[in-house]
Amino acid sequence: TLSLHDALPIWHELMTARHQPRLRMARMHTPRPTPHAPSPLPQPGTVTLVGAGPGDPELLTVKAVRAIGAATVLLVDDLVGDGVLAHASRTARIVHVGKRGGCRSTSQAFIDKLMIAAARAGEVVVRLKGGDPFIFGRGGEEVEHLRAAGIPVQVINGITAGLAAATALGVPLTHRDHAHGVVFVTGHAKPGDAGTDWAQLAATAHQARLTLVIYMGIAGIASIHSGLLRGLPAHTPVAVVHSASLPTQRHALGTLAGLRDLLAREGLGSPAVIV
Repeated sequence: TLSLHDALPIWHELMTARHQPRLRMARMHTPRPTPHAPSPLPQPGTVTLVGAGPGDPELLTVKAVRAIGAATVLLVDDLVGDGVLAHASRTARIVHVGKRGGCRSTSQAFIDKLMIAAARAGEVVVRLKGGDPFIFGRGGEEVEHLRAAGIPVQVINGITAGLAAATALGVPLTHRDHAHGVVFVTGHAKPGDAGTDWAQLAATAHQARLTLVIYMGIAGIASIHSGLLRGLPAHTPVAVVHSASLPTQRHALGTLAGLRDLLAREGLGSPAVIV
């Protein structure tokens, strides 16, 4: 027989254990914060520049998928695959306006006219571009033309091919011990433009410890290669990635000294990124 003095602590412990599940249940049913409301869908009479990413449809942003699905007209770049277009409405009109260096392409002026005409006709226009519209996608030029014509325009970012290429190899573009920054640069200059001073860029990258990511550099690899060798050590690591993120992806690793031989030996051509 327990005295009242001895029984009180036991009784307190039993009652505490009895009520603990209810306390836990109450915590489980605490209302969660209200999630962020999605942005409004594109409206008729507007144009949305959408970054389709490097090719893998699973790398599309949620916002990009929603915009693609809402479009009544899609003007699609050459490198945008069927997996991305699968998100389009069955009733949408898909117009391919391929642009690839060295190949027959739709002129930029004609693409601008198509966007303006479709928007003025009340269509929900999506200009679907590989990678990111504002990284070597001529998105800035298109936005300027649309605004000058009084067409409302917005831009939805996509994962750029340079980032996807490095990630596909498991290589970071920046690293506290090795690379303090990254430079995205095109190897395809505008007609009449002198282009990049590769020797100066290479010297700056070497001094500041920057990673260079070169887009559209295969056609001009001879001048790019000779210029880089004037500012970077010959043993600088190099990677070339073709069709980053896609099932057809191929890559080759080497050093700057042997870059041109590497490309020839592996048969890597455009679209490719040099890191």
